[in-house]
Amino acid sequence: MTGVAKGVPTIYPTVLYDDAKAAIRTLTEGLGFTEEAVYEGETGSVLHAELSCGNGRVMLGSKGGDGVFARAMAGAGPAGVYVVVGDVDEHFARARDFGVEILREPTDQDYGSRDYMARDAEGNVWSFGTYAPGSAG
Repeated sequence: MTGVAKGVPTIYPTVLYDDAKAAIRTLTEGLGFTEEAVYEGETGSVLHAELSCGNGRVMLGSKGGDGVFARAMAGAGPAGVYVVVGDVDEHFARARDFGVEILREPTDQDYGSRDYMARDAEGNVWSFGTYAPGSAG
C-alpha cells in the first residue's frame, strides 16, 4: 500500500451509538482506550470520535446523523471488534471492575492466544487477546 507510513493501521472499525458519550466513558474508563479526539455537534451529539488502544484506533459517533454513512448504518446491528492487548488478565480485571458485561473470562486458546470477550451497553462485542494477526513469531 503506498502512502501509508509503516506501523500506521490501515483498518479502523467504526461504531455508532445511541449514547456515544456513555460509550466513550466505557471504552476509556472500563476498557483502557485513550480518547484522541471528540467532535460534538450543536446539539451535543458526537459527530466523530477517535479512541486508541496500542497502535490501533476505533472511530465512533452518535446514531441519527444525516450523512451518507449515518443513513447506511441506521439499521445496522451490533459490531464485533478484536483488540490486541499485552496483559489479558489485567485488562479483564479493569473491565470487570468497571462493570462491563463479560461474555467469556480470560481463556487460553488452542492456537496460542489468551483472550476474553465483553459486551458494551449497546450490544457491541469487544474481544481482547494476545493473538496479533499477521505478526511475525
